[in-house]
Amino acid sequence: MDFTEHTQISQLPTQALSLKLARPPIPMTHQPNWKIDKVNPVHDLVICLAGGGRYRIEDDDITLSPGDAMLIPAYTRFRGQYAGDGSTYRGVAQHFSLALFGRDDVLGQMRLRRSVALADWHVMEPLVSHYRTSSAGATATLMQHHQFMVILLTFLGSAFLGWREAAQDRPQSQDLLSMQIMFVASRLAADPVGSGVDEAMQSVSFNPDYFRRAFRDRIGMTPQKYRELKRMEFAVSRLGQGHSVKQVAAELGYSDPYFFSRMFKRYIGSNPASYRLRRDGMDPDAPSAPVA
Repeated sequence: MDFTEHTQISQLPTQALSLKLARPPIPMTHQPNWKIDKVNPVHDLVICLAGGGRYRIEDDDITLSPGDAMLIPAYTRFRGQYAGDGSTYRGVAQHFSLALFGRDDVLGQMRLRRSVALADWHVMEPLVSHYRTSSAGATATLMQHHQFMVILLTFLGSAFLGWREAAQDRPQSQDLLSMQIMFVASRLAADPVGSGVDEAMQSVSFNPDYFRRAFRDRIGMTPQKYRELKRMEFAVSRLGQGHSVKQVAAELGYSDPYFFSRMFKRYIGSNPASYRLRRDGMDPDAPSAPVA
């Protein structure tokens, strides 16, 4: 299987996704006579907190119960009506867009389930309820952006089925370029010990020099430097687990622990030995105890 088929949302580089809220959250409070027939110019995530609603999106019939979430893609007609037992249908809806490197609609590149039961609902329900009550104001706040990103990533983690083959009929298209940059960055991050840059770029359909420049433009560093950063972040994790500097250097393929230490300090900001001292609750700058 191609690595790209299994690249999960959690593996994407932090620079990849740009979230924009079209408006503050919409608190839904619907009675038995509620109906809707609408098209929105942006994506809409709907989450049920109480009661229930029934929707028709294209050829799909969807019923939402507490803990369920549904994505309505932009420019898609949907019809909805009350589907409860007499109690209020209550929930929250959010209009949003999600761009890949600020350029392309990333949801359009994904194959997603229409609706899912949100994972860890006992944890998510208080967040969604709080998010629903934060709807006052004319524009979305920074806190709402952060909260909704958590909610959206939880939905995508459950709804994600795979990636579409983006613009394969236009091999030099910008959306394909963004997708391939995302996949290469994800592969380097997911396998910092094994995958080299040349291996990660084997399926890239662009000129290698052009691709490296585009990668640096979107990620902020070259593929080689990005790989080295992810290797040093891996080293931080291994040192935090109690492994020695020499062990971690060897695991990453450094024959010279001193060269590894220089690379670690360049990317992390401190040398690995002092990092281990801080992990153990010791001050690396404190004077040594006198020898008895």
